[in-house]
Amino acid sequence: MNPPAVSSASPGSTVEPRHPHTVWALLALALGGFSIGTTEFAAMTLVPFFSPDLGIDVPTAGRVISAYALGVVVGAPVFATLGARLPRRTLLILLMVAFAVGNGLSALAPGYHAMLLFRFVSGLPHGAYFGVGALVAASLVAPERRAQAVSMMMLGLTVATIIGVPLANALGQWVGWRWGFGIVAVLALCTAGLVAAHVPKDTVQPGASAMRELGALARRQVWLTLGIGAIGFGGMFAVYTYLASTLMEVTGAPASLLPVVFSVFGLGMTVGTLVCAWAADRALMPTVGGILVWSACSLALYPFVAGSLWTLLPVVFMIGCSGGLGAVLQTRLMDVAGEAQTLAAALNHSAFNAANALGPWLGGMAIAAGYGWTSTGWVGAALALGGWLVWLWSLADERRTDGLRLLSQR
Repeated sequence: MNPPAVSSASPGSTVEPRHPHTVWALLALALGGFSIGTTEFAAMTLVPFFSPDLGIDVPTAGRVISAYALGVVVGAPVFATLGARLPRRTLLILLMVAFAVGNGLSALAPGYHAMLLFRFVSGLPHGAYFGVGALVAASLVAPERRAQAVSMMMLGLTVATIIGVPLANALGQWVGWRWGFGIVAVLALCTAGLVAAHVPKDTVQPGASAMRELGALARRQVWLTLGIGAIGFGGMFAVYTYLASTLMEVTGAPASLLPVVFSVFGLGMTVGTLVCAWAADRALMPTVGGILVWSACSLALYPFVAGSLWTLLPVVFMIGCSGGLGAVLQTRLMDVAGEAQTLAAALNHSAFNAANALGPWLGGMAIAAGYGWTSTGWVGAALALGGWLVWLWSLADERRTDGLRLLSQR
């Protein structure tokens, strides 16, 4: 298939494929992102509703979120390595079926410990799906438009934060939180069918093996890139996990307005994904640093504005914009992973879900220590700055390596 042409007229420009099959392939991949994004973020918004049903308090319910994140951290390298000898299309289908099973079980969880187990199982396919899906999306476009192609797939996740998460939250309030997980199981099965129908068939990459994929672990820049995501993205999750409780306890917003606030966050995430992908195709590493500074400033504002819904909404939008970091770091890993593309791409989501575990855990500790619901903003700002320091380290290391390479060539 010929690579599609891409318009670069504006930050919001989209990938314009030459073959209509590419559009359906990207939509199928995006639906998987929508399914994953809905369950990942909706679970956080449903914490105040499923915690009493499971007989636990809100900080303890944060461990359910961390269990899913731990599943992603573990599952991404395992599935990426074991699936190295499978065609990517086949691997994507199997991952979505497994994701459907995990979320179906979550909807039926009889108690807290069962919920922990089922959320862990649900998280296992997450990272590998996004990693492999990103490689498939990037293969359909010209090399200089990879970030925008990956962002098209990631838009499924960001649209989930606008539509899927508020809908799941509303269903959780109206008919019960279990429906939020059940709907995701159905969406995952639909994704598996669409991927089978529209993603082009492929063959196993020449020389593909588990050992070749593990070669990514020997590259310092891979680890530094993962460190940026694991620490820097934790700030957003520290705030988002407890946003529903903060809105009700500090802002005084009624539960009926929660879906509106989550939609504002999702809108910010969508705008951030599009703009950051456009910028990354022009200056990748400066874009990463800029996103982290933006995130730290937005999160530092959060404690000061949480008292009023009207001052909080713009800051929630700003925090959402920092979600654009995902597609940018995904593209960065394609540059530094060498031949170990699948594992490195999957590990990106291990890193983000290490952040998803770290942020809620540290935020919960701050709340439990008596610092208040808004203390998550300070925790988040510190994590974003930590990611920025790792970015500085990565930048300095890359420049030093490039300098040594030039000297050796003289």
